[in-house]
Amino acid sequence: MTEERNAHQGEFSALGQSTAEFVLVGSAFLAVGAGVGWLAKTLAKWIVTLPWAPLQGPAELLTELPEPALTIAVVCAGALLGIGIVVYGRFEDLSAEISNAEIVLKRKGQTTEIVGSHVAMVFLDGKQFVVLGRDGGELVREKCDFKMERVAEAVRSHGYTWVDRDPHKGDYRPWVPETPGLPEGANALLKARSLALKKKDSDDELRELRVELARMGVVVRDERERQYWRLTGATR
Repeated sequence: MTEERNAHQGEFSALGQSTAEFVLVGSAFLAVGAGVGWLAKTLAKWIVTLPWAPLQGPAELLTELPEPALTIAVVCAGALLGIGIVVYGRFEDLSAEISNAEIVLKRKGQTTEIVGSHVAMVFLDGKQFVVLGRDGGELVREKCDFKMERVAEAVRSHGYTWVDRDPHKGDYRPWVPETPGLPEGANALLKARSLALKKKDSDDELRELRVELARMGVVVRDERERQYWRLTGATR
């Protein structure tokens, strides 16, 4: 959702989950978590009646709690688990604040600030938020859950150029080891990214390698486990 607010440096548009949405989703997960907790209590009472059933120890320990302490404990534990999932999801999700002066991205407690005068255009490439610089290089490419209509509205309202698709999509070439024409050291970084693409939870490593390639004037995009690259205007 997009929210319009007043900041110290002027009006800006916020992209990401609003406070109202966070409260709504949090309430839903709290209720679901509480329900799961109540079911866990019921299941534990059933398990202790079956000598062959697994988890006898934890089930007996749980059912030994007196009522209403047992119900309160399991419902609260389930509710806290539900809220924890929502809070973690918000921490993981990308949020953006777009003003006439800059674009600020936040994820996992880290902030990326892009000076507005450096921005050439903005677009969504599938589920990725992309900002291009004046030389055709990518200033940022981050996974997001933004709606295209919301992003386009926010970007245009602050004077930036919005495009519906990547204007350089036809310039990308598939990467293979020792590709000629790349700056010195780029093949080594692309090889490291190729290995990282096959790992789980490698987003931070992939991002760091993307930044290093960008410093060399190499833009990279991924399709499943394959990498495609192009050079910026400064390196052609």
